[in-house]
Amino acid sequence: MTPSISNLANLFSRRAWIVFLCALALVVVVAPLTRMLPADHPLHFSDYLMLVIGKIMCYAMVAVAMDLIWGYTGILSLGHGLFFALGGYAMGMTLMREIGTQGQYGSVLPDFMVFLDWGDFPWYWAGSDSYLFAIVKILLVPGLLAYVFGYFAFRSRIKGVYFSIITQALTFAFMLLFFRNETGFGGNNGFTDFKRIFGYSLAEPATKTALFVITGVTLAALLMLCRYLVTSKFGRVLTAIRDAEGRAMFSGYNTKNYKLFVWTLSAVICGIAGALYVPQVGIINPSEMSPANSIEIAIWTAVGGRGTLTGALLGAGVVNGAKSWFTMAFPELWLYFLGALFIGVTLYMPKGLLGLFARRPVQRGK
Repeated sequence: MTPSISNLANLFSRRAWIVFLCALALVVVVAPLTRMLPADHPLHFSDYLMLVIGKIMCYAMVAVAMDLIWGYTGILSLGHGLFFALGGYAMGMTLMREIGTQGQYGSVLPDFMVFLDWGDFPWYWAGSDSYLFAIVKILLVPGLLAYVFGYFAFRSRIKGVYFSIITQALTFAFMLLFFRNETGFGGNNGFTDFKRIFGYSLAEPATKTALFVITGVTLAALLMLCRYLVTSKFGRVLTAIRDAEGRAMFSGYNTKNYKLFVWTLSAVICGIAGALYVPQVGIINPSEMSPANSIEIAIWTAVGGRGTLTGALLGAGVVNGAKSWFTMAFPELWLYFLGALFIGVTLYMPKGLLGLFARRPVQRGK
């Protein structure tokens, strides 16, 4: 591990984790309580604010997954938006089945299938009326795709920019596939107009609050899992692969298996984030697979600070918070701001926002 990254990780090994976890717990616990206040009360947690923070928590999971594979293992993926979208589609299929006959055409089939004169659900929709099966798909579909892709890529020793380009091409190919109406995923409109989840109305404030709390708890659980991994011997092997894979192989480690495991785990985390994102936002379409979205995920991690996990959280929060404001106030300037932010971080803050605090001397025992 290089000294700069090591110092940054050590500085935030305890202090930042306590701060971030306490802040997350405060939001998850206090925010639902403020919902009980009148809507005109200044401390009332509005539906819009809950939606924005819920989205950011989902994005934070994806950023942590990216940091796990890029910040700690040194593998830059430009295809994590694909795994996020696949998890969202797996959940969206079941939410579409929950609509039942309440659609525009009064059919058990989704409206887009009725419009295209489909007589029945395609075979890959089998079991989509079961939430248990949906959970299995949320974990299995992104994980299996990542495993198969990673197995052949790592066995062929594809790395560096070549791996990044291939992951971006994979994402683009799936986006084009899902845009086609005949694939049975709603075409360019995707899935939307969801009514219920687990039998509860998505329009009810209690349901929105429950989804918000579940998202926060899931984020905390995934953070603790990832922190356990990166602080263990497994994590030290990952950083060895990042810094000098040849030496790690010479020391007797099968680096291919380590990379394949963390790559697959990273994809599964993205799938979970996508599944939690869809019922809160109310839509999933192929634009989530856009290569630009996957590049933006990498920007979140770079802005916050790679190789720290907490930096990924910070980057996802800062960039998406700025995006929510810019797209309302100055929508035409957002992409310019994002590009300028990435260039500025690359040139002047290579260790991200957390690196600004690492300039102070580290005191032992703190």
